[in-house]
Amino acid sequence: ADLSGANLTGAGLGNATLTGAGLGNADLSGANLTGADLFGADLFGADLSNATLNHADLNNATLSSANLYGAFLIGAFLSNANLLGANLSGANLNNATLSNADLSNAVFLAANLSGAFLSNADLLGANLISADLSNADLSNAHLSNADLSGAFLSNANLLGATLSHANLSNATL
Repeated sequence: ADLSGANLTGAGLGNATLTGAGLGNADLSGANLTGADLFGADLFGADLSNATLNHADLNNATLSSANLYGAFLIGAFLSNANLLGANLSGANLNNATLSNADLSNAVFLAANLSGAFLSNADLLGANLISADLSNADLSNAHLSNADLSGAFLSNANLLGATLSHANLSNATL
């Protein structure tokens, strides 16, 4: 389905099957996509601010330049997803799976990534200021030039992670 640019503000799309859907630049702010199947969907530049995507399947989805400010992605699946330059400030990604995801230059300002799986994720230049990464799996993640100032990394797994030129000032390790 091609819903590019559609206004789906506040839409009730829980458990919807939107595999490979074209939702580029769509307005899904405040939408309920709990448990939705968005595998491989194109959400480039989409507005998902304050949307609920708990346990949604976003594996292999394109979310580059998307606005996920304040979104709920608890237990969501985002493996191999492209979130290049996406805004996830204040988002709740507790226990989300972001393994092998492209999160370079993404903004996670004060986001909750506690217990998240970020193994092999590319976080080059990501803004993780004041983010909660407690108990997160960042094994083999690429965090070069990332800003982790004030981030909470208690019990995080950083085995094999690349942290060259990363800012860890005032971070809790």
